[in-house]
Amino acid sequence: MNTPVSKTLDINQIKQYLPHRYPLLLVDRVLTWESGKSITAIKNVTANEEFFNGHFPHKPVMPGVLMIEALAQTAALLSFLTMGVKPDDNSVVYFVGIDGARFKRPVEPGDQLKMEVEILRNARGIWKYKAVGTVDGQIALEAELMCTMRTISDATQPAGQ
Repeated sequence: MNTPVSKTLDINQIKQYLPHRYPLLLVDRVLTWESGKSITAIKNVTANEEFFNGHFPHKPVMPGVLMIEALAQTAALLSFLTMGVKPDDNSVVYFVGIDGARFKRPVEPGDQLKMEVEILRNARGIWKYKAVGTVDGQIALEAELMCTMRTISDATQPAGQ
């Protein structure tokens, strides 16, 4: 299934593909995507994000684990869009690996985290992606992510089983 580049998704469309909800839905808009190839999305980082109350009150910084989660949600969107399916109550997406994660600059309130994810491969139900997050054209973080999709009844089985 080939879908043209430059297809956008708003928050209501994103919610049809991701089970996450506030405060853990970390993708605000999809700017472009190409089936089987790549996606570009954004997360608008605002001062009223709940995690800023504790990380850190004197110098708010978006936690690295949430930046990785935002990239993973973007990757999951790309996979669902590529497959032409929407998740149901009987499916779940799991992380199975993160390689080479590097944090290059802090992400602070007022920043717009631009997330670019490309599929490196999909084999035996394991998707591997190259993911980069930027702010104002500067790399904030990068990593290779691996995820798998399982039905709830299979969710207790190790990946690849």
